Amino acid sequence: MSSAQSEATMADVAQRAGVSVSTVSRTLRGLPTVSDTTRARVEAAARELSFAITRSASSLVTGRTGRVAVLLPHLESWFLSAALSGMAPALREAGFDLLVYSVADVRERADFFDRLPARRNADALLVVSFALTPAERARLDDLGMPLVFVSQHAQGRPSVYVDDADGALRGTRHLINLGHRRIALLQTSDETGFAWSSKNRLAGYLRALDDAGLERDDELIMSVRGWKGSGMGAAVGRLLSLQDPPTALFAETDDFAFRLLAALREANIPVPGRVSVMGFDDHVMAGVLGLTTLAQPAAEIGRTAVRLARSVIDDADGAHRRHIVLPTELVPRGSTAPPPSPGPARPLRDAKLT
Repeated sequence: MSSAQSEATMADVAQRAGVSVSTVSRTLRGLPTVSDTTRARVEAAARELSFAITRSASSLVTGRTGRVAVLLPHLESWFLSAALSGMAPALREAGFDLLVYSVADVRERADFFDRLPARRNADALLVVSFALTPAERARLDDLGMPLVFVSQHAQGRPSVYVDDADGALRGTRHLINLGHRRIALLQTSDETGFAWSSKNRLAGYLRALDDAGLERDDELIMSVRGWKGSGMGAAVGRLLSLQDPPTALFAETDDFAFRLLAALREANIPVPGRVSVMGFDDHVMAGVLGLTTLAQPAAEIGRTAVRLARSVIDDADGAHRRHIVLPTELVPRGSTAPPPSPGPARPLRDAKLT
């Protein structure tokens, strides 16, 4: 068809394929009521005429936009990027476009919840690792579209997540089994994201200490400014200057653990000779750096969230109440080892002979 000619219509495709316009509509919307032979004929005619059904035209027929939106606190952490990398091909395979809303600071956050740009622009919203206030959750309910919570449990809402408490329990238990009795937990003080995971990882850590009969010590639970761990050097200094310093450091995420390793290297503290280090995630670089960690299947979490969103969009029985919990796995590597043996006791000052 030349540029001078008008664009092909659905009627043109129907005439070329020898079927009705309604059959063309059902075929191009992917409905299962069309035979394989007819589908192939319609798709061939559409290609020959360079015809593609638009999202706006489809939405008039189906009441759907053919898009799924994703809300994230930022795009810089490995976990969020990996989860998104699992969502994108799953949505594409299902015939959905992907809209991403990254709300990285207070201004962007206020603007998003004021305007709700996803309204009438998507068939579902995936909320990923986002610590919502009650007012923000109420605003999302105003969207009038299905919500799926990812990497967090939402009571009475469809959710996909890992058991953070169990993962932290098993990670802390691994350090205890190596012989460590002074184990520090380093967490982010940033409340914009990962707050649900932080709370549950702390609970798992504390339960492991209780199960082993070890005393809880608030000095060993350290909050580090920002999810990037920009205050990691100061935190390490405070921990290692304690009268009874820790022999193992459990970082809330692998991103945290990498910054922790860098701070220890800067301070000439050998790992694991002087102190063991553990993370949580199994970042793509964890194996390269030999980091012991709790692996969570980030990309599979993303794919599972898409499958759950499709079920909710299709109004499958009970989908709006489903909770899918995926497993974590301990991956021991070279950053953890038994604690160093205590050296012989030395007097604080020279004894005077009498």
